[in-house]
Amino acid sequence: MKLFAPENRHASPDHARVWATYEIAYTLVDFCAAGLFVVGSILFLWESTMTIATWMFILGSVCFALKPTIRLAREIRMVTLGDVEDVAKRLND
Repeated sequence: MKLFAPENRHASPDHARVWATYEIAYTLVDFCAAGLFVVGSILFLWESTMTIATWMFILGSVCFALKPTIRLAREIRMVTLGDVEDVAKRLND
């Protein structure tokens, strides 16, 4: 099974479930990042809230960094799902 191949999600019901679960996590992180950046931008309008705005930007950036991490974790899980022996064999070669 190739990494990042869209057809992998149709390989089995387990693959579809894993795909959907990680897509939900990815979307939630995306919304969190966007929300943190919007609220942080608004808070930057007042000098008294600039510190919290800066922290919101930092947290939003962490969320954006999580997105590719979630995608990679999903792909690794998809490859190993139901194919543990094959993956182990490839690692030993």
